[in-house]
Amino acid sequence: MNLSENRNQTKRRFFLIALILGAAAFSILVRYFAIMLNPPGAEFFAAPRQVTERGAILDRNGRIMALQTRLGNISVWRPDITAIEELVVDLEPLLEIPAAKIRSTIESSSSDFLYLKKQAEQSVIQRIQTLRSQGKLAGVSIEPVMGRIYPEKNLAAQIVGFTGSNNAGLAGVEYSFDAELAPRNGRNGSQVVLTIDTNIQYILEDIAGRAMEENKAEAVMLMAMDPRTGDILGSASLPGFDPNDVQNSDEISRMDRTAIWAYEPGSVFKVFSISALLDSEAITPDTVFVCNGQYTRGDRITIKCMGIHGRVNAADIIVHSCNAGAAYASDRLGAAAFAQAVENFGFGSRTGAGVPGETPGFFRPVAEWSERSRPTITMGQEISVSALQVLQASTAVANDGLLMPPRVVSRIISDDGKTIQEYRQAQPRRIISAETAANMRRYMEAGTEDLGIGRFARIRDIALAVKTGTAQVIDPATRAYSETNYIASCLALLPAENPSLVLYMVIVRPMGNYYFGSRTAAPAIREAAEALIDYLGIPRGRNPQVSHTGELSIPMDENLSIGDIVPDFTGRAKRNLVPLLLRNDLLLDIRGEGWVVRQYPPPGTPFKPGMTITLELE
Repeated sequence: MNLSENRNQTKRRFFLIALILGAAAFSILVRYFAIMLNPPGAEFFAAPRQVTERGAILDRNGRIMALQTRLGNISVWRPDITAIEELVVDLEPLLEIPAAKIRSTIESSSSDFLYLKKQAEQSVIQRIQTLRSQGKLAGVSIEPVMGRIYPEKNLAAQIVGFTGSNNAGLAGVEYSFDAELAPRNGRNGSQVVLTIDTNIQYILEDIAGRAMEENKAEAVMLMAMDPRTGDILGSASLPGFDPNDVQNSDEISRMDRTAIWAYEPGSVFKVFSISALLDSEAITPDTVFVCNGQYTRGDRITIKCMGIHGRVNAADIIVHSCNAGAAYASDRLGAAAFAQAVENFGFGSRTGAGVPGETPGFFRPVAEWSERSRPTITMGQEISVSALQVLQASTAVANDGLLMPPRVVSRIISDDGKTIQEYRQAQPRRIISAETAANMRRYMEAGTEDLGIGRFARIRDIALAVKTGTAQVIDPATRAYSETNYIASCLALLPAENPSLVLYMVIVRPMGNYYFGSRTAAPAIREAAEALIDYLGIPRGRNPQVSHTGELSIPMDENLSIGDIVPDFTGRAKRNLVPLLLRNDLLLDIRGEGWVVRQYPPPGTPFKPGMTITLELE
């Protein structure tokens, strides 16, 4: 190559580099003038573009648990800041970020343009706009974005789940039903209706929270289910988190322990193991064993009991939670047949309830069992289960032997209001005979009598079928059962004679005055039963029952619709405003609880698509 060709090549490279740098500089200038010429935040309240939205998640009564809405990313343009001290002080209460941190973020940024908070709620946007109108917050901008909000906050958060920055589901129903919720083919996403009742969920979370505090526990689970349909009515898993603020939560609080966490159930498992032994006719209700405080086989196997119960039959094993009696009963059935009976209850397999990450539990093949495996499994050791599996297994006892799989989603509704998928209750399958199930319920009911292990769950005017459990936790360091760490639990079916509700509570590592399930979980189960019996209208012995057709005529509220003008919302309850949240042509900012006392804009204002209506409730 000659000198002339080298020079030409150098010139071409120079011009190419200059062209690239010029394009970059031009784009920066365009961005700069765009920011300078557009008043900060004004674009947030411009008429919204027609965009498709992610579908809502609703509880069984239509209450919104997840909703797509317009949010705002809060940013600053440093050249426009006139008084940084005043700015950070004004922003601190709005963004809930310390003023010192805001200042540090602004001053340490290598760029003049930076975000301070993403996906801020409408109430924050409104307050920023108010300060801007007063000549404050110079340099602050609002970038409109579509985002996900969770009006019920922590309530059933692990079941509902949350989305990521791209609005795709990352956990819970948001993840497992992402394809249905996400917009597609230019249409809004479908709505997912849960079996959860938010009123029941609130009751369970309130009781679980107090039980967790009183027992100084690591975690608590409390679930309610209709055994006839498999519907999970409530599922509390604490500690919890707020899906509106995922970044300030940890993996443990986001985990739905009821489906994901596997643990040894302890003596609650005797409900299923003794039922299996009775149903196989390996034992009868009249078969008697002798408990002298322990179970022994030869010189090597010893299983201790919590007391000396003497002569015991199947009922006594449940009423007094006799480990020795349960172990001796297990000797009457072969290992393979016993394992099959346990698997028939659903242990060792996922329930398929629709919860992502569900564990199948842990149940070793018979070939890997030791000599003590059968008696220890009978009393709830050497097997790991999920709370969801225990609920499922309990339906066989509640439904006269028919096992009903659980579900957390009932149906999918399209964006035009049509049901496009209905998750009907599964076909139940017979696990045990009706006679065995009825006998077990009677044994569990007897357990609530004065000398029974479940007496602290007893309710005066309605019969409960109850079984408690206290399981030792394996110490990871020694690989042996801990003498200080336990899992306390309580299972209840009610009414005992014909159950329409199952309650199950698990308290992980209680460190209060007691660690037994009978003294920690049973009282909380009693409290939950008292509340839900009244809420669900389950007949009590002391209350007269009134028959009703089940039909109720409610007059339509014609004034709720919005025409050419903004109506008067004064005096309306918060629950009556929910339909407005689903509209795409307005932004509804609801502040407070109760009934509407003030609104902006005032009644009679011409309605314009995209306008914000602020309602203050007291």
